[in-house]
Amino acid sequence: MNKYRTHTCGELRKDHIGKEVTIAGWVNNKRDHGGVLFVDLRDHYGLTQVVIRPESGILDSVSALRKETVVQFEGFVEMRDEETKNLKIPTGEIDLAARRFEVLGECESLPFSIFPEEEAPEETRLSYRYLDLRKSKLHENIVLRSKVISSIRKHMEQLGFHEYQTPILTASSPEGARDYLVPSRLHPGKFYALPQAPQLYKQLLMVAGFDRYFQIAPCFRDEDARATRSPGEFYQLDLEMSFVTQDDVFAVIEYLFPKIFSEFSNATLTKTPFPRIPYKEAMLKYGSDKPDLRNPIEIYDVTDIFKASEFQAFKKIVDKGGIVRAMTAKGIASQPKSFFENMLAFAQSIGSQGLAYLVFNETEVKGPVAKVLPAQEMELLKKAGGIETGDVMFFVANKERETVRIAGEIRTKLGEELHLLDANVFQFCWITDYPMFELDETGKKIMFSHNPFSMPQGGMDALLNEDPLTILAYQYDIVCNGIELSSGAIRNHQPEIMYKAFEIAGYSKEEVDSKFSALIKAFHYGAPPHGGIAPGIDRMIMLLAGEDNIREVIAFPMNQKAQEPMINTPREVSKEQLRELHIKTAEPAVKKKDEQ
Repeated sequence: MNKYRTHTCGELRKDHIGKEVTIAGWVNNKRDHGGVLFVDLRDHYGLTQVVIRPESGILDSVSALRKETVVQFEGFVEMRDEETKNLKIPTGEIDLAARRFEVLGECESLPFSIFPEEEAPEETRLSYRYLDLRKSKLHENIVLRSKVISSIRKHMEQLGFHEYQTPILTASSPEGARDYLVPSRLHPGKFYALPQAPQLYKQLLMVAGFDRYFQIAPCFRDEDARATRSPGEFYQLDLEMSFVTQDDVFAVIEYLFPKIFSEFSNATLTKTPFPRIPYKEAMLKYGSDKPDLRNPIEIYDVTDIFKASEFQAFKKIVDKGGIVRAMTAKGIASQPKSFFENMLAFAQSIGSQGLAYLVFNETEVKGPVAKVLPAQEMELLKKAGGIETGDVMFFVANKERETVRIAGEIRTKLGEELHLLDANVFQFCWITDYPMFELDETGKKIMFSHNPFSMPQGGMDALLNEDPLTILAYQYDIVCNGIELSSGAIRNHQPEIMYKAFEIAGYSKEEVDSKFSALIKAFHYGAPPHGGIAPGIDRMIMLLAGEDNIREVIAFPMNQKAQEPMINTPREVSKEQLRELHIKTAEPAVKKKDEQ
């Protein structure tokens, strides 16, 4: 028999009435009802109400216990009175009538309340994360994470994938985000790097003939924090497949995601196959390659209408090479003036000079530009926007890149303000056909736009005969509710095509052989066509848990400064450790005034 408990705090039912049992857990709450004390005892499995009566002889001692003290109670299970039953919890029909107790772990004064759950600064929560994790929602999130990962493994194995581990100590990558470097004691002056992703190794597994690989892979990138990105480390479902096309990769995700999201939520899911939206179309309609399709508002181009317009504010922008985009919000003409003022303020806060709009009422058209637009242009705009009485048309005009960005953010803001986003829906889509190349900020140099190791659509023929800026790649993202869950690609597995693609981006053959030696060398020994994808585990759990911040689904996350305050990470190390690793620390370089 277990020394501390015969049952957990979530186990006892009316079938146990009359039995002598022992339970142990944390004091979640105490209530004194006229000399009878009720204690809610909590453990990982649930909560049991313990009743301490005066005749037990332990009433005063238990009354003195602080919340969150770890206690063992021994007693008999009894049925609650009808009026005191709590059918909201599994143990709500019974009590444990305690006759003996033992304190197993004292609790000092808490830095914040756990029950009732108290809001606390994030830094305090992370400093006492072991206490924070006792809160019910956070505890549930971490359990959910475990269950989701277990289910993913089961389904991946059913699909014929095998889980293989790849190295954690690897080499620094010349492409991508900043690496975390690990000094080598045995090789002075040389460094390992923690993997940004298992990309190289999973492709080499395909060359080695393993065909279907997956891994719940830890990845490490020295990046700034965001609500949807954890600094330092994250986990992804990393997978790779041989002898596949883009459609084969899509089929795996379109099997897996409905299984996982249906198992762990009651939300409505996008039916398979998921919509496929070319990158160019996504940037036009949604102003983003991470569109939230729960939002019905779409963006459309009205540049041509203003090319010969008498409305000079837009015409001047168009004459200088800019564009004009518009979007229609259906049936919101009755919104108060403050709504439009707030939207204007938001547009200005994200870099727009203003926000023109037209309000189509039954008898007239109102708005800042209504009086200056000729009737002919008004009719063209109504046709372009599918305008009906009660609709409002918003406009953004600027240089193309800025217009796309601003219009996309305004679309998102409208969706939020107008409550267009159904929280009980998961809308998936694929973003496909990313451009292989783009111009750098100077507009003169061609560079890779997304993933340099992707297969160009059209292969070598496209690289030899087409304008590089028109070449598309077999690259794709999976997006859900405006959150990018993963990028993926069909890989460029043919050395000559890879050399040519890198040549267009300004790399010599020697540079490719030097920077990507392992991969390019392996491809000379018979590489199969292969491709893959790597959905983020943290982001999937965040969606399933209904959280807006990724730190709410990670047991021990870093803060926004890439620090873990509970254990004080990162921290200085001793001079002896640095000496052993052949390292000297240096102060950051001070920028000269003319560089600042």
